[in-house]
Amino acid sequence: MKILDRYILTSFLKTFGSVFIILFFIFILQGIWLFIAELAGKDLDAWLVTKFLLFYSPTIVPLVLPLSILLASIMTFGNFAENYEFAAMKSSGISLGRAMRALMIFIFGLSIVAFLFANNVIPRAQYKFINLRKSIVQRKPAMAIAEGQFNAIGDFNIKVDKKSGDNGEKLQGVTIHQRKAASSNAKIIRSKNGVLHSSEDSNLLQLELFDGYYYEEVTSKDPSERQRLPFAKSSFSRQVMNIDLTKFNESNGDNEQVSHTNNMLNISELNYTLDSLQSNYKKEKASIAENITNRANVTLAKPSRTLLRPTDSIKLSKTPAPKTIKDSVPESLLSIIDKQEDKKKVLDLASNSLSSSNFIIMSGQNELQEKIKNINGHWHALYEKFVIGFACILMFFIGAPLGAIIRKGGLGLPIVFAVLIFIIFHFINTFGKKLAQENGIPPFAGAWMSSFVLTPLAILLTYRATNDIGLINMDNLLQPLQKLVQKIFKLKPKEQ
Repeated sequence: MKILDRYILTSFLKTFGSVFIILFFIFILQGIWLFIAELAGKDLDAWLVTKFLLFYSPTIVPLVLPLSILLASIMTFGNFAENYEFAAMKSSGISLGRAMRALMIFIFGLSIVAFLFANNVIPRAQYKFINLRKSIVQRKPAMAIAEGQFNAIGDFNIKVDKKSGDNGEKLQGVTIHQRKAASSNAKIIRSKNGVLHSSEDSNLLQLELFDGYYYEEVTSKDPSERQRLPFAKSSFSRQVMNIDLTKFNESNGDNEQVSHTNNMLNISELNYTLDSLQSNYKKEKASIAENITNRANVTLAKPSRTLLRPTDSIKLSKTPAPKTIKDSVPESLLSIIDKQEDKKKVLDLASNSLSSSNFIIMSGQNELQEKIKNINGHWHALYEKFVIGFACILMFFIGAPLGAIIRKGGLGLPIVFAVLIFIIFHFINTFGKKLAQENGIPPFAGAWMSSFVLTPLAILLTYRATNDIGLINMDNLLQPLQKLVQKIFKLKPKEQ
């Protein structure tokens, strides 16, 4: 039996290794396509590109590993069934479950390795990857600017005709368009030469320009003069500009991943961070509630200071003092005011106070909602590390019995089934993640949703394969249809 286990395990490992390498290469190419704008035309050396891909590659393992196990299981057990090797095993008294035993031990061990990889390697690689993308621009500022086209950096659109120097820091033919703000005029700067300076510890990119001109739009009050588009022009021999690269680095570093650092933390760090976030959320919630309560109390306790300005003068009606508390409450609060103008002032001030309070409440709700999303994102990242390990086991118990049922190996029908199942798995996983982040469902349910949906499929396929039942029993579908046709057309069933 050890020889049989060794044969099954060797066959699976050969297929699994080949499939994993091919899929890993495909996903790496997809990553290059996603970041082609950051890699192409940037004069990067081979070692920097290698580090870029090396830090990116661990993040695709949670996608490649389950798909590789699924496809390799279908292909391996499909080949066994297609070549009647399973028939020989069963004739010798070896069941499908016994044939899967060695692979089950291997898959369980692989799932533990996948969990450790997701908990220790991926967070570190993600941290290195994000920081590498940010530091590339800081170490090589010319990467932010491509030749012959306008590049949006900060509040400027910059175009250079040619770059030179070791890191492309020397520029020729510089044209800069400053983006027009609501309160400023359009500005254009042109210079013959320029030099870029930057520091790894700073988000500021310093651009030193030489021998150029400065054009600025002039706004005139005369409509006829504005149609002539007047502008002011001045020349300079040297000018230094400081460009803020904060937004540029965030956009190139995937702002979602930079702001939500949960992908860079292991389980212990996530637990510590979650304690801090939840404690901060409770304090912020209590602070907002206290602020709204205090504001309401101040408004009620000091209406003259809150609702009325010192210059406002409102004449109250002369009414006798109330004898009881019940008599002290008028049917209409405005009835104690005589003048219509004063009533309008009170209504306007009350409306403004209500609008201000409503704004504070809505701002507090939005702030708390963002904190909840951040907390849910951290919880989802924690659960996802366990889901990766379970996904390996799940895909094996779907792929192995499915291959034994369809009895097809090679690259054909197995790929169709594997891709279809994996797309369903990945779609449900993505849907659950988004729903959990929006606080639609608990983060636990969002992370495990795909596993909950596909686990019954794995149990069903394993049961049907171990009991020699096909994928679909056509008799269960055709017999009710046949009886319905016989009943409609009043046909007699054929005698057996």
